[in-house]
Amino acid sequence: MKKMKIKKEYIILILIIIVLSVYLYKRSANRTLYELPEIPQVSEKDLTKLEITRGKTVLVLNKKDDQWFIAPAEFPTDANKVKDMLDVIKNFSLTALVSESKNYNLYELDEGQKINVKASQGDDLKLDIDVGKTASSFRHTFVKPSGDERVFHAQGNLKNTFDVTVDALRDKTVLALKPADIQQININKDQQSLAFTRTQVPVEVKAADAEKSTDPTPPAAPKLAWQAATGQPVNESTLNQLLNTLASLRCEKFIDGRKKEDFKSPLFTIELKGGQDDYLSIFAKAGENDPNYPAISSGSDYPFELSTSQVDRMMKEPSAFLQLPETDQKKSEPE
Repeated sequence: MKKMKIKKEYIILILIIIVLSVYLYKRSANRTLYELPEIPQVSEKDLTKLEITRGKTVLVLNKKDDQWFIAPAEFPTDANKVKDMLDVIKNFSLTALVSESKNYNLYELDEGQKINVKASQGDDLKLDIDVGKTASSFRHTFVKPSGDERVFHAQGNLKNTFDVTVDALRDKTVLALKPADIQQININKDQQSLAFTRTQVPVEVKAADAEKSTDPTPPAAPKLAWQAATGQPVNESTLNQLLNTLASLRCEKFIDGRKKEDFKSPLFTIELKGGQDDYLSIFAKAGENDPNYPAISSGSDYPFELSTSQVDRMMKEPSAFLQLPETDQKKSEPE
């Protein structure tokens, strides 16, 4: 009887192990044996419209002549940020099923938190997805494709790419020029003006060197140098630093609700003549504690703000661009 009892217990134990094994196998199979939705591949070159919606805020981008603009005001966009969006859309793919529970708030895919992204070619909708929060690994993002109630992982950090505002997406370049093209600079500050012209200066060759030289090579071409209208020596280093700062000037933000014509009596104005005529005018701060200066330029249709550090690098006295006499240089050197 004792042996029979032990044998019976073994049989029950074996049956339990078999049942648990079958259960675990089916549970594992249910997790992995599913089909991911097919997401049609999208060519970013064919897209003409992007629509990004969060809550009641809708951001629409339209492509015209290979450039993207923010509707309805047709603000030019930051090309690099739009390229990031297009790259995400082009490479979009689902990597795993995460949830079928419809508990969307856990993944920030509920109505109040999700970011809906639509990409279209004309009237043809190519991609429609809801973007939720980024996974803890920061390598994936929780997403829900249109027409599917399930939550999936998508490759990459999509939230950072599409969580944008109009101001963040605008092209903040307000002046773009090539310093080598500039031939004339006019600087005006506090009713003081000074003009500089880039002219050719012959290369000096000493008579003794000319007599000794047997090289048939033609003489060196004249070099370009800045000259002040007053005839005073120019501090070329300071003047070139100014040009380099202006070469690709970006603002902190744009000033909404005002036009360029609304700004009068600038503190500082730079006029540049070369391949084209450009200018930058900087105005007094609206408040003493404001961090930025209002400004307008030839490179922007809208008034904007420059940071104090930017302005400090540019808004110098006209005399700062002149070479100090040797006696004054010695006085200005620290003892």
